[in-house]
Amino acid sequence: MNTLVWVEHDNASVKDATLAAVTAAGKLGEVTALVAGAGCDGAAQAAAQIAGVAKVLKADDAAYGNALAENVAPLIAALMDGYDAFVVPATTTGKNIAPRVAALLDVMQISDILSVEGPKTFTRPIYAGNAIATVESSDAKLVITVRGTAFDKASPSGGSASVEAASGPGDAGLSSFVGSELAKSERPELTSAKIIVSGGRALKDAETFAATIFPLADKLGAGVGASRAAVDAGYVPNDFQVGQTGKIVAPEVYVAIGISGAIQHLAGMKDSKTIIAINKDEDAPIFQVADIGLVADLYKAVPELMEKL
Repeated sequence: MNTLVWVEHDNASVKDATLAAVTAAGKLGEVTALVAGAGCDGAAQAAAQIAGVAKVLKADDAAYGNALAENVAPLIAALMDGYDAFVVPATTTGKNIAPRVAALLDVMQISDILSVEGPKTFTRPIYAGNAIATVESSDAKLVITVRGTAFDKASPSGGSASVEAASGPGDAGLSSFVGSELAKSERPELTSAKIIVSGGRALKDAETFAATIFPLADKLGAGVGASRAAVDAGYVPNDFQVGQTGKIVAPEVYVAIGISGAIQHLAGMKDSKTIIAINKDEDAPIFQVADIGLVADLYKAVPELMEKL
């Protein structure tokens, strides 16, 4: 089986989410990576170094510069004549592109897979991760999104794939890129951070959240996350949200402070290697998944922890 993997990149380097998608695609067969962008030679060369990638297709066109799904999907659909499966990381961009590709190919998308059980058989979470469904496709072509936390990341070096030029329809004229406002932080990005410190609604307001969570995260060299309740209350921006409708993370250490552990939140972090929870409610659901649980007032526990560190 030949698989085509969408490479998520910034035109110069490959993003981590792609590495997990390559691992998943490798379980299906030979992997070809597609780098589409404007001035994306750097990303194409980086993709060629990924272990497990046999070939890189580079579609260098201004129309693909901002990964607009309306332009990228027809390119992928046209290339799929030579491939049996299209694999994409389940990121914001990936989840925007994949359904359009599936529609153009007239097949059902298989979303957020956790494992590859056979050539057309996969597992995926349902009911906010409380059940795992095994699904088998009967379509001639597969369109798959991959949950990045469920697969090991392919090595970004060690490969020696060839790079070939590819072309597509170009600008479909259906949308245009106006601008973006990117959040900038010195802290690690949530989806790639090895340690994450998250805060919940118990932190009262934005000032208290910043005063309590940020110093601890900085001391640990950690990324900062938040529950949906904290985001909805305006403590932090949306891009901090961890959960089913936020970011799915699986760091080495996840510290949950003042988070009760609603299903929505647990769905986004319960695959973390070590979960540490601080909450004064001993019956909080977060303790059911925590490896280390501390029943304490966070306003006393966190300062004491800071002193020890």
